[in-house]
Amino acid sequence: MAPETATEAVATQGTKTSHRRTMVGVVTSDKMTKTVVVQVSRRVRSEAYKKYMTKRVKYKVHNENLDIHVGDRVEIVESRPLSKDKRWRVSKLIEKARNV
Repeated sequence: MAPETATEAVATQGTKTSHRRTMVGVVTSDKMTKTVVVQVSRRVRSEAYKKYMTKRVKYKVHNENLDIHVGDRVEIVESRPLSKDKRWRVSKLIEKARNV
């Protein structure tokens, strides 16, 4: 079955989805060159106690432009290994940190 219009043909041909994981977290350290540490928090229900707990994981994330600082909320995306510990890149800045 051939597409009826040119736009329909382009829409069906150019649909490439990314299989990379994305997460949202808060930057906790920016002291390294081109690397920031991002803490990702998630709420998990405990099977034993039936209460919600906060699980936190820290990731070393590649920051090429050096424009991300402590307290910023960022979206990170999975990438190829960039160093011994870095497997993530900053994809976009969601919210700048408020200066107190």
